[in-house]
Amino acid sequence: MSMKRFALLFPGQGAQSVGMGRDLYESFPLARRVFDEADEALGFSLSSIIFEGPEEKLTLTEFTQPALLTVSVAIFRALTEDKGILLTPDFVAGHSLGEYSALVASGTLSLADGVRLVNARGRLMQKAVPEGEGAMAAILGLEDSDVRGICSRFDGDKVCEAANFNSPGQVVISGDSESVAKAIEAAKEAGAKRAIPLNVSAPFHCRLMTDVADDLSREMERCGWSDSSYPLVANVSASPVTSVEDIRSGLYRQTYSPVRWVESMKCMSDAGVSTFLELGPGKVLAGLAKKCVKGSKTLSIGSAEDLDKVVDFLEEDK
Repeated sequence: MSMKRFALLFPGQGAQSVGMGRDLYESFPLARRVFDEADEALGFSLSSIIFEGPEEKLTLTEFTQPALLTVSVAIFRALTEDKGILLTPDFVAGHSLGEYSALVASGTLSLADGVRLVNARGRLMQKAVPEGEGAMAAILGLEDSDVRGICSRFDGDKVCEAANFNSPGQVVISGDSESVAKAIEAAKEAGAKRAIPLNVSAPFHCRLMTDVADDLSREMERCGWSDSSYPLVANVSASPVTSVEDIRSGLYRQTYSPVRWVESMKCMSDAGVSTFLELGPGKVLAGLAKKCVKGSKTLSIGSAEDLDKVVDFLEEDK
Protein backbone atom coordinates (compact mmCIF):
# COMPACT_ATOMS: atom_id res chain seq x y z
CA MET A 1 0.00 0.00 0.00
CA SER A 2 1.31 3.41 -0.83
CA MET A 3 1.60 5.98 1.91
CA LYS A 4 1.14 9.72 1.87
CA ARG A 5 3.95 12.26 1.77
CA PHE A 6 5.34 12.83 5.25
CA ALA A 7 8.40 13.94 7.22
CA LEU A 8 10.09 12.52 10.31
CA LEU A 9 10.95 14.98 13.10
CA PHE A 10 13.41 14.31 15.93
CA PRO A 11 13.27 16.33 19.19
CA GLY A 12 16.09 18.16 20.93
CA GLN A 13 17.12 18.85 24.50
CA GLY A 14 14.31 19.44 26.96
CA ALA A 15 12.30 16.42 25.79
CA GLN A 16 14.10 13.99 28.11
CA SER A 17 12.59 12.26 31.14
CA VAL A 18 13.84 9.47 33.38
CA GLY A 19 12.41 6.12 32.23
CA MET A 20 11.92 7.14 28.59
CA GLY A 21 12.24 4.23 26.16
CA ARG A 22 12.19 1.51 28.83
CA ASP A 23 9.05 -0.07 27.33
CA LEU A 24 10.78 -0.24 23.93
CA TYR A 25 13.81 -1.89 25.53
CA GLU A 26 11.60 -4.49 27.18
CA SER A 27 9.31 -5.15 24.19
CA PHE A 28 11.45 -5.05 21.04
CA PRO A 29 14.75 -6.93 20.51
CA LEU A 30 16.11 -4.58 17.83
CA ALA A 31 15.21 -1.50 19.86
CA ARG A 32 16.97 -3.12 22.85
CA ARG A 33 20.04 -3.58 20.70
CA VAL A 34 20.16 0.20 20.15
CA PHE A 35 20.49 0.81 23.91
CA ASP A 36 23.09 -1.97 24.22
CA GLU A 37 25.11 -0.60 21.27
CA ALA A 38 25.04 2.91 22.75
CA ASP A 39 26.34 1.62 26.11
CA GLU A 40 29.12 -0.27 24.35
CA ALA A 41 30.12 2.69 22.15
CA LEU A 42 30.33 5.06 25.11
CA GLY A 43 31.99 2.66 27.54
CA PHE A 44 29.47 3.32 30.32
CA SER A 45 25.84 2.41 30.96
CA LEU A 46 23.92 5.25 29.32
CA SER A 47 20.79 3.07 29.46
CA SER A 48 20.85 2.94 33.27
CA ILE A 49 21.04 6.78 33.35
CA ILE A 50 18.08 6.90 30.93
CA PHE A 51 15.97 4.35 32.80
CA GLU A 52 16.91 5.07 36.42
CA GLY A 53 18.33 8.60 36.50
CA PRO A 54 18.80 10.43 38.73
CA GLU A 55 17.22 13.32 36.84
CA GLU A 56 20.09 15.68 37.71
CA LYS A 57 22.47 13.33 35.91
CA LEU A 58 20.23 12.80 32.87
CA THR A 59 19.87 16.57 32.47
CA LEU A 60 23.65 17.05 32.22
CA THR A 61 24.16 17.95 28.57
CA GLU A 62 26.81 15.29 27.97
CA PHE A 63 24.27 12.60 28.93
CA THR A 64 21.06 14.26 27.70
CA GLN A 65 22.28 14.46 24.11
CA PRO A 66 23.25 10.79 23.59
CA ALA A 67 20.22 9.71 25.68
CA LEU A 68 17.73 11.48 23.40
CA LEU A 69 19.50 10.28 20.27
CA THR A 70 19.43 6.69 21.56
CA VAL A 71 15.72 6.75 22.40
CA SER A 72 14.77 8.41 19.09
CA VAL A 73 16.81 5.87 17.09
CA ALA A 74 15.35 3.00 19.15
CA ILE A 75 11.86 4.19 18.18
CA PHE A 76 12.88 4.40 14.52
CA ARG A 77 14.38 0.88 14.61
CA ALA A 78 11.38 -0.54 16.49
CA LEU A 79 9.13 0.82 13.73
CA THR A 80 11.21 -0.14 10.73
CA GLU A 81 12.88 -3.36 11.92
CA ASP A 82 10.90 -4.87 14.81
CA LYS A 83 7.51 -3.91 13.33
CA GLY A 84 8.68 -4.06 9.71
CA ILE A 85 6.98 -0.79 8.70
CA LEU A 86 8.55 0.63 5.55
CA LEU A 87 9.14 4.31 6.27
CA THR A 88 10.13 6.38 3.26
CA PRO A 89 9.86 9.99 4.40
CA ASP A 90 10.11 12.85 1.94
CA PHE A 91 12.26 14.69 4.50
CA VAL A 92 13.82 14.27 7.91
CA ALA A 93 14.56 17.12 10.30
CA GLY A 94 15.69 17.43 13.89
CA HIS A 95 15.65 20.33 16.32
CA SER A 96 19.26 21.11 17.30
CA LEU A 97 20.50 17.85 18.87
CA GLY A 98 17.64 16.10 17.00
CA GLU A 99 19.46 16.77 13.73
CA TYR A 100 22.02 14.13 14.78
CA SER A 101 19.24 11.62 15.56
CA ALA A 102 17.83 12.27 12.07
CA LEU A 103 21.25 11.56 10.55
CA VAL A 104 21.62 8.23 12.38
CA ALA A 105 18.10 7.24 11.24
CA SER A 106 19.09 8.24 7.67
CA GLY A 107 22.22 6.11 7.70
CA THR A 108 24.57 9.10 7.45
CA LEU A 109 26.17 8.25 10.79
CA SER A 110 26.36 4.90 12.57
CA LEU A 111 24.69 4.73 15.97
CA ALA A 112 28.08 4.26 17.66
CA ASP A 113 29.59 7.33 15.96
CA GLY A 114 26.40 9.31 16.59
CA VAL A 115 26.28 8.73 20.36
CA ARG A 116 30.02 9.35 20.76
CA LEU A 117 29.79 12.55 18.72
CA VAL A 118 26.87 14.04 20.68
CA ASN A 119 28.38 12.95 24.00
CA ALA A 120 31.45 14.98 23.01
CA ARG A 121 29.22 17.82 21.76
CA GLY A 122 27.50 17.94 25.15
CA ARG A 123 30.79 17.95 27.07
CA LEU A 124 32.25 20.69 24.84
CA MET A 125 29.13 22.87 25.14
CA GLN A 126 29.10 22.47 28.91
CA LYS A 127 32.76 23.43 29.17
CA ALA A 128 32.58 26.40 26.78
CA VAL A 129 30.86 28.77 29.21
CA PRO A 130 31.27 28.50 33.00
CA GLU A 131 28.04 27.69 34.82
CA GLY A 132 25.95 30.78 35.59
CA GLU A 133 27.68 32.96 32.98
CA GLY A 134 25.41 32.02 30.08
CA ALA A 135 21.62 31.95 29.76
CA MET A 136 18.73 31.38 27.38
CA ALA A 137 15.16 32.68 27.46
CA ALA A 138 11.96 32.14 25.52
CA ILE A 139 10.23 35.26 24.21
CA LEU A 140 6.57 34.74 23.32
CA GLY A 141 4.25 37.05 21.46
CA LEU A 142 6.66 39.36 19.62
CA GLU A 143 7.60 39.49 15.93
CA ASP A 144 10.99 37.97 15.02
CA SER A 145 12.24 41.38 13.92
CA ASP A 146 11.32 42.90 17.31
CA VAL A 147 13.22 40.18 19.15
CA ARG A 148 16.24 40.66 16.88
CA GLY A 149 16.07 44.39 17.55
CA ILE A 150 15.99 43.86 21.32
CA CYS A 151 18.95 41.47 21.13
CA SER A 152 20.99 43.95 19.11
CA ARG A 153 20.64 46.52 21.92
CA PHE A 154 22.44 44.21 24.37
CA ASP A 155 24.80 42.50 21.94
CA GLY A 156 28.32 43.87 21.70
CA ASP A 157 31.15 42.99 24.05
CA LYS A 158 28.51 40.90 25.79
CA VAL A 159 26.53 38.39 23.71
CA CYS A 160 22.77 38.40 23.13
CA GLU A 161 21.40 36.68 20.02
CA ALA A 162 18.25 35.07 18.69
CA ALA A 163 18.98 31.33 18.91
CA ASN A 164 15.82 29.39 17.97
CA PHE A 165 12.96 30.52 15.74
CA ASN A 166 10.56 27.84 16.95
CA SER A 167 7.14 28.97 15.75
CA PRO A 168 5.49 32.27 14.81
CA GLY A 169 5.72 34.39 17.95
CA GLN A 170 8.12 32.06 19.79
CA VAL A 171 11.82 32.95 19.70
CA VAL A 172 14.52 31.73 22.10
CA ILE A 173 17.43 34.06 22.83
CA SER A 174 20.89 33.10 24.04
CA GLY A 175 24.03 34.76 25.38
CA ASP A 176 25.69 36.15 28.50
CA SER A 177 23.47 35.98 31.59
CA GLU A 178 23.55 39.75 32.15
CA SER A 179 22.58 40.61 28.55
CA VAL A 180 19.82 37.99 28.40
CA ALA A 181 18.36 39.28 31.70
CA LYS A 182 18.26 42.83 30.24
CA ALA A 183 16.68 41.53 27.03
CA ILE A 184 13.97 39.74 29.05
CA GLU A 185 13.00 43.03 30.71
CA ALA A 186 13.10 44.88 27.38
CA ALA A 187 10.88 42.21 25.79
CA LYS A 188 8.31 42.58 28.57
CA GLU A 189 8.32 46.35 28.09
CA ALA A 190 7.84 45.82 24.33
CA GLY A 191 4.66 43.83 25.02
CA ALA A 192 5.83 40.21 24.98
CA LYS A 193 3.16 37.86 26.35
CA ARG A 194 5.87 36.02 28.24
CA ALA A 195 9.64 36.31 28.56
CA ILE A 196 10.98 33.46 30.63
CA PRO A 197 14.48 32.20 31.47
CA LEU A 198 15.03 28.58 30.40
CA ASN A 199 16.51 25.92 32.64
CA VAL A 200 19.49 25.08 30.44
CA SER A 201 23.10 24.33 31.27
CA ALA A 202 24.72 26.48 28.56
CA PRO A 203 23.87 29.26 26.05
CA PHE A 204 23.39 27.22 22.87
CA HIS A 205 23.28 28.49 19.26
CA CYS A 206 25.10 31.78 19.79
CA ARG A 207 28.67 32.88 19.15
CA LEU A 208 29.75 31.83 22.67
CA MET A 209 29.73 28.35 21.10
CA THR A 210 32.14 29.19 18.23
CA ASP A 211 35.11 27.37 19.81
CA VAL A 212 32.86 24.34 20.35
CA ALA A 213 32.33 24.14 16.58
CA ASP A 214 36.09 23.89 15.95
CA ASP A 215 36.54 21.18 18.59
CA LEU A 216 33.46 19.36 17.30
CA SER A 217 34.88 19.45 13.80
CA ARG A 218 37.86 17.43 15.04
CA GLU A 219 35.46 14.92 16.63
CA MET A 220 33.63 14.65 13.29
CA GLU A 221 36.89 13.58 11.62
CA ARG A 222 36.79 10.39 13.70
CA CYS A 223 33.36 9.37 12.35
CA GLY A 224 32.46 7.45 9.23
CA TRP A 225 30.03 9.41 7.02
CA SER A 226 27.64 8.45 4.21
CA ASP A 227 25.26 10.50 2.09
CA SER A 228 21.80 10.67 3.65
CA SER A 229 19.09 8.22 2.50
CA TYR A 230 16.49 10.99 2.90
CA PRO A 231 16.83 14.75 2.36
CA LEU A 232 17.68 16.42 5.68
CA VAL A 233 16.19 19.90 6.14
CA ALA A 234 19.13 21.52 7.91
CA ASN A 235 18.69 23.86 10.90
CA VAL A 236 21.15 26.44 9.56
CA SER A 237 19.86 26.76 6.01
CA ALA A 238 16.23 25.58 6.36
CA SER A 239 16.76 23.75 3.07
CA PRO A 240 17.30 20.09 2.11
CA VAL A 241 20.80 18.59 2.03
CA THR A 242 21.96 15.04 1.31
CA SER A 243 25.72 15.18 0.67
CA VAL A 244 28.21 14.55 3.46
CA GLU A 245 29.99 17.85 2.73
CA ASP A 246 26.80 19.91 3.11
CA ILE A 247 25.67 17.96 6.17
CA ARG A 248 28.97 18.37 8.02
CA SER A 249 29.20 22.04 7.13
CA GLY A 250 25.67 22.52 8.48
CA LEU A 251 26.41 20.69 11.74
CA TYR A 252 29.52 22.82 12.25
CA ARG A 253 27.63 26.10 11.77
CA GLN A 254 24.55 24.87 13.66
CA THR A 255 26.62 24.89 16.87
CA TYR A 256 26.76 28.71 16.99
CA SER A 257 23.92 29.65 14.59
CA PRO A 258 20.16 29.91 15.13
CA VAL A 259 17.82 26.98 14.58
CA ARG A 260 15.53 28.16 11.76
CA TRP A 261 12.67 25.83 12.62
CA VAL A 262 9.79 27.95 11.26
CA GLU A 263 11.50 28.21 7.86
CA SER A 264 12.41 24.50 7.95
CA MET A 265 8.76 23.59 8.44
CA LYS A 266 7.78 26.00 5.65
CA CYS A 267 10.34 24.35 3.34
CA MET A 268 8.68 20.96 3.87
CA SER A 269 5.18 22.41 3.64
CA ASP A 270 6.02 24.19 0.36
CA ALA A 271 7.16 20.81 -1.01
CA GLY A 272 3.70 19.39 -0.28
CA VAL A 273 4.29 17.78 3.13
CA SER A 274 1.69 18.42 5.80
CA THR A 275 2.00 15.15 7.75
CA PHE A 276 4.67 14.90 10.45
CA LEU A 277 5.77 11.99 12.63
CA GLU A 278 7.73 12.99 15.74
CA LEU A 279 10.05 10.18 16.86
CA GLY A 280 11.19 10.68 20.44
CA PRO A 281 9.92 11.55 23.90
CA GLY A 282 7.49 14.44 24.39
CA LYS A 283 5.27 16.24 21.91
CA VAL A 284 7.08 19.55 21.47
CA LEU A 285 7.73 19.30 17.73
CA ALA A 286 4.19 18.10 16.97
CA GLY A 287 2.94 21.21 18.78
CA LEU A 288 5.30 23.48 16.82
CA ALA A 289 4.26 21.81 13.54
CA LYS A 290 0.62 22.73 14.21
CA LYS A 291 1.66 26.35 14.70
CA CYS A 292 4.02 26.47 11.72
CA VAL A 293 2.00 24.56 9.11
CA LYS A 294 -1.70 25.32 8.94
CA GLY A 295 -3.85 22.19 8.84
CA SER A 296 -0.90 19.87 9.46
CA LYS A 297 -1.43 16.35 10.79
CA THR A 298 0.95 15.16 13.48
CA LEU A 299 1.65 12.02 15.47
CA SER A 300 4.15 11.78 18.33
CA ILE A 301 5.74 8.35 18.80
CA GLY A 302 7.32 8.19 22.25
CA SER A 303 6.33 4.76 23.55
CA ALA A 304 5.83 1.13 22.50
CA GLU A 305 2.07 1.70 22.59
CA ASP A 306 2.33 4.53 20.03
CA LEU A 307 3.96 2.30 17.40
CA ASP A 308 0.66 0.63 16.50
CA LYS A 309 -0.84 3.97 15.47
CA VAL A 310 1.65 4.66 12.68
CA VAL A 311 0.27 2.64 9.76
CA ASP A 312 -3.31 3.85 10.26
CA PHE A 313 -2.08 7.41 10.67
CA LEU A 314 -0.13 7.33 7.39
CA GLU A 315 -2.93 5.54 5.52
CA GLU A 316 -5.67 7.99 6.53
CA ASP A 317 -6.95 10.42 3.86
CA LYS A 318 -4.20 9.57 1.36
